[in-house]
Amino acid sequence: MAKPYGRKTKQKVGKILLEPHQDTAMEMLRQIPDKQLVAHLFSHFYHKDELVKFRSIAAMGLLGSRMGQKNMEKARVVLRRIMWNLNDESGGIGWGSPEAMGEILFQSPELALEFKSILFSYLDPNGNYIEHEMLQRGVLWGIGTYFESNPGDLNEKTKGLLFGYLHSLDPVKRGYAVRALINAKCFNCSLVPENIITDTHKIDIFTGWNFITTRISNIALSCESHKIFA
Repeated sequence: MAKPYGRKTKQKVGKILLEPHQDTAMEMLRQIPDKQLVAHLFSHFYHKDELVKFRSIAAMGLLGSRMGQKNMEKARVVLRRIMWNLNDESGGIGWGSPEAMGEILFQSPELALEFKSILFSYLDPNGNYIEHEMLQRGVLWGIGTYFESNPGDLNEKTKGLLFGYLHSLDPVKRGYAVRALINAKCFNCSLVPENIITDTHKIDIFTGWNFITTRISNIALSCESHKIFA
């Protein structure tokens, strides 16, 4: 049975995640003890509202980085929990977990040194490949987020796997793969695959606190500035 203060804190976190201004929300979340905040952000990874889910993931990225600055081992525990959530033996589905790993590693170079290869392995059929179709979206998003601050870490194997997803039947995966390649600065606009440049499917892209809706072809053409636009 959940403790009363636990329920109240969870409700408080949920309310903060609905705050329209990101800076205000993050400052409010910082007032909550890290241990409690970790638990409640994880619980919101399963929220039926995709905006709340992605905002909780973004908040976890900042929290994980902040914890790493204060106590690296505590931050490692968060990442190990993410890894466990993505393990078949956990008995659950790790909604939001690969996205959160990407966010934390995007924010923390120190943690990235230890865990980036694990994040990449979730895309690799010879590694810790995630077979769940919907979770594959999360892996692509998490890797794409990581490359925003670490484009030079793209290796040839991951590059080839990302290019393979440009031909996925799932438009979200195609769009997320384009985003990842653009963030890694290896998506040549002059060599954009025809199926992408003419892809008018619209998908939602999280921009840090809100979503924009854009066509996949627009994402691809934005590579000239390395910035995704609506």
